[in-house]
Amino acid sequence: MNVAPRNGRITRFNLATGEVVAGKYEILATLGRGWEGEVYLIREKATNIERTAKLFFPHRNERGRALKFYARKLHKLRQCPMVIQYHTQDSFTYQGHKISFLVSEFVEGELLSDFLKRQPGHRLTPFQSLHLLHALAYGIESIHAMGDYHGDLHTENIIVQRHGLGFDLKLLDMFHWGPPRTENIHHDVVCLIHILYDALGGQKHYAKLPPEIKAICCGRKQSLIIRKFRTAGKLRRHLENMEWS
Repeated sequence: MNVAPRNGRITRFNLATGEVVAGKYEILATLGRGWEGEVYLIREKATNIERTAKLFFPHRNERGRALKFYARKLHKLRQCPMVIQYHTQDSFTYQGHKISFLVSEFVEGELLSDFLKRQPGHRLTPFQSLHLLHALAYGIESIHAMGDYHGDLHTENIIVQRHGLGFDLKLLDMFHWGPPRTENIHHDVVCLIHILYDALGGQKHYAKLPPEIKAICCGRKQSLIIRKFRTAGKLRRHLENMEWS
């Protein structure tokens, strides 16, 4: 049984498998929970198609502002290969509150954080890590080219759909307020380098990495990274033209 919190704010939905929301969508599983709401795997009853529903807590979505921002951002970036495709928005009543939710494609795969945990030593080889970084840089470059940015890149919001010679990836949590500024673009690039560093095993293995890799990581010093790779495109081009000693 769901009980409203004493302060009147809804901070959890805890929808059960089999529940139907908005008369159209059957809850299949909980996928995640965050600051602004919860994410569920749903089945569209009319078509039997599986999708993802992001439910917003009412106090995080006043006048539907958060949902509208998120939907418009996904729509704007719909041609970017790593961005999840937006479908529609809907609402239902929960504990006397109108709950708005965003419906998008369901992306099958594995969180990058979980993928790394499954690897020998919980890390990638330098060769694998560069393929991962190239896929990420290519995807983020396309977002920057559309005049936008991600703002919160890390291993918990990247889905690995396929890996091998290259990586097929999708981004989660594209929600980030504010227009793009130079510092936002730089922050995305720095986060890309931090992901490379983490994928290689972090500080424990850094000293033994090839000098070509260290030249990309720049000791994780933000100022050095930005000086060398001011954009995701510049990072991508560096990877495509690397020379090994």
